[in-house]
Amino acid sequence: MIFGLFRKNSRNQEIVERQYAVLTAAAREPELYRSYAVPDTVIGRFEMLSTVLILYFRRTQSASDSSKALAQSIVEAFFEDIDHSMRELGISDHGVPKRMKKFASMFYGRGDSYGRALDSGDLVELEAALRRNFHPENADPALSMQKLAHYMLEIEANLKTVPDDVVARGEVTITAPKEESQG
Repeated sequence: MIFGLFRKNSRNQEIVERQYAVLTAAAREPELYRSYAVPDTVIGRFEMLSTVLILYFRRTQSASDSSKALAQSIVEAFFEDIDHSMRELGISDHGVPKRMKKFASMFYGRGDSYGRALDSGDLVELEAALRRNFHPENADPALSMQKLAHYMLEIEANLKTVPDDVVARGEVTITAPKEESQG
């Protein structure tokens, strides 16, 4: 199981697993792939989960030490999950560390670029960063990531209202994306 590192304290393990499952489910919402320009590919799913986790980690930065420790355990679970997935895809033991380093660099780089845009409230910068990361092969500026950028702003605003004790208990939820009307 991907949560092998968290066996020290079964209560903490339960919290990490539950919170990670909620965050993962939020990143897998079908509407994101239907209407928010998120590609339904391995990389698209990595990008979306990274985005949700980045927003979650931004919330935990202002929380208690126990919440920060929980967030650290969740990021470890995320990278353990990636490692496991790469091995299932048949990537050799020698190739995994190099790719893990690349994924870590990608994740933290996105955290920096999304964070700068979110901190400044620059929707244009955020949309450009999303376009670069979710669609690196498509330089077409007409490709709109505006819905996803607005959704990120909505999530961040909602997460700011979550009480610290809810964060510490691993009970943070993510607002589902709005579905397109079928009118």
